[in-house]
Amino acid sequence: MTDQRLPQLDLSPEFIEAAQVSKAWPFEEARKLVKRIEKQKKPGPVLFETGYGPSGLPHMGTFGEVARTTMVRTAFRLLTEDKIETKLLCFSDDMDGFRKVPSNVPNQELMTANLGKPLTRVPDPFGEYEGFAQSNNAKLMAFLDRFGFEYEFASSTEYYTSGKFDAALLRMLEVYDDVMKIILPTLGEERQATYSPFLPVCPRTGLVLQVPMVDRNVEKGTVTYIDPETQERVELPVTGGNVKCQWKADWALRWYALGVDYEMAGKDLIDSVNLSSKICRALGKPAPEGFNYELFLDENGQKISKSKGNGLTMEEWLTYASNESLALFNFQKPKTAKKLYFDVIPKAVDEYCTFLNKYPSMTADQKLMNPVWHVHSGQPPKEDVPISFAMLMNLVSASNAENEEVLWAFISRYAPGTSPANHPILNQMVGYAIRYYDDFVKPYKQFKAPDEVETDMLKKLDAVLAELPKDTDGADIQNAIYDIGRNIERYQNTAKPGPDGRPGVAQNFFSAIYQVLLGQERGPRFGSFVALYGIDETRALIAKALAGELAA
Repeated sequence: MTDQRLPQLDLSPEFIEAAQVSKAWPFEEARKLVKRIEKQKKPGPVLFETGYGPSGLPHMGTFGEVARTTMVRTAFRLLTEDKIETKLLCFSDDMDGFRKVPSNVPNQELMTANLGKPLTRVPDPFGEYEGFAQSNNAKLMAFLDRFGFEYEFASSTEYYTSGKFDAALLRMLEVYDDVMKIILPTLGEERQATYSPFLPVCPRTGLVLQVPMVDRNVEKGTVTYIDPETQERVELPVTGGNVKCQWKADWALRWYALGVDYEMAGKDLIDSVNLSSKICRALGKPAPEGFNYELFLDENGQKISKSKGNGLTMEEWLTYASNESLALFNFQKPKTAKKLYFDVIPKAVDEYCTFLNKYPSMTADQKLMNPVWHVHSGQPPKEDVPISFAMLMNLVSASNAENEEVLWAFISRYAPGTSPANHPILNQMVGYAIRYYDDFVKPYKQFKAPDEVETDMLKKLDAVLAELPKDTDGADIQNAIYDIGRNIERYQNTAKPGPDGRPGVAQNFFSAIYQVLLGQERGPRFGSFVALYGIDETRALIAKALAGELAA
């Protein structure tokens, strides 16, 4: 039953056994789905769904929802030994009425003239596709293809007009009163007076109307409403694309008609999920499994708003880091609100590399807890990344590197045999590090002129480095540097003595080094940085600091 388009999984006994008890959240979700399938004895593929509103471009939430759903799908495949067919349906709600003209598209007058029509009947303002939704749908598919997601695209307009939803729409008409009892208590008095689960598409104007139904005929499969302009009674069949459902009813309609087994949603949609689940049960089928993920926040802890532009966009993240690092960020603690802004990028990149480096030596149960197994759908690449993103940015800073060739000269000396060809992940990081440094580190660097104590410390550091062999590794360099700090009163940490009982080293020692030599307060282990940058190059940097050139 394995789909050849999906990554092949390791189905060895140890992985199968580890999957049954793994506490990684995709496996916990997948086990709920396994129980559902066993209980229902459902024929056909297990259906995962994600929804998309094509009134705008794909964004961070679009990526997160498809990536996380794919992670659950992969976990389910391993739990079931890949013997049950699965399908991911990316559903575009493109028959929705066009409610607001985006400010970032041309032909504003043309767009305004088509307000209220189904999105697929609104002209494409760019003149490239048949309609506005078709244009955005194409962008959605290009977006998903860019990240290698395996999915099937579905159009709401196509499903309504082709008859794929006809049976479900007739069923919705049969349980109309039950649906009204579910929805009306959640609405205000004014909205209650006009609400109907059906939105007729006016044959006269082509507009999606929000009007009450004055009559229903289950036997004929029709609804009747009063045209708000002509005041005439209009009777329409609920089938064939003549109506579409209000979105909570529409969500339930999809679940019921397609037999959706799993769909997740943001925490802001919990009430909607509950209402749609009740409608789905009223139609006659159980609602899908799923969970509600937390939303991202900006750096001030405020909810991200597209209109405010107070968050980090997909394009911005992918300018400075890989989509794998973004997938990792989405994997981690999906039910916890996380700040999404530029400062989280280096940490996400380095965490991804750390997890990737550890993966080969792990046991099966540890591998299934490792985020890279989920990020790469069970097939992490085999590459050891010898240098962190933070270290690369410090290397850019110290060397004033403007291009990747300069950085690779340092890297190949530090890790012989390493090259762009055999380390593609590291090669990507080199380019990202230069861009990130130029845009977010360099403009804010402030070199500190060393005071008397710091000047003495730097001279001692230079003397120690001068005595070390050029090929001394980072750990030995770190220990030598550590001994300098523990012998200077300002930098001693008497609260944490070393194993020999002598004072430890306070954090302000390394902070002073970074402030004076690199113009920043923090950085990776300085011994590792010296090993990468070079002892002679570091001594030259110290000489510039002592001469007052860096602070100047």
